[in-house]
Amino acid sequence: MPITLQTLGVMLAGALLGPWRGAMSSLVVVVLAIAGLPLLSGGRGGLGVLLGPTGGYLVGWVFGSLVIGLLFKYWVLRRTGNATRLLAGLASVIIGGIGVIYLCGVPWTAAVTGLDFGTSLIGSAAFLPGDLFKAVVTTLVALTVHRSYRGLMG
Repeated sequence: MPITLQTLGVMLAGALLGPWRGAMSSLVVVVLAIAGLPLLSGGRGGLGVLLGPTGGYLVGWVFGSLVIGLLFKYWVLRRTGNATRLLAGLASVIIGGIGVIYLCGVPWTAAVTGLDFGTSLIGSAAFLPGDLFKAVVTTLVALTVHRSYRGLMG
């Protein structure tokens, strides 16, 4: 079971670039991987990756970046106070970067592998600690960058 930083990139794309540019950057990576470029873990790429058990997570990357970007732009960055921004930012990244991605990936995995939803959900739980760590890193990096570049999202 490979542990990668791919979802960190997805989370940072939404939190730094905003909803549309973040989603489009994630979409470009997914399209290039589907086209055959070895951009995914283990140097994988090609249409088979999308049609395989982890294809739903790739789809989730696009929607996850979009949701994180929307929440950051319209909820997090409008908050005052470091503590409220930190909590709102962390919640945003968890909702979009974990919730949305798992919402797309877990049912897809269940459908492709023939497993029931519960088993697929339990299998994805092994990645939750790493994803939570990535959410914390994303939040801290994004808030620091936005403090320095206030107009980054337009």
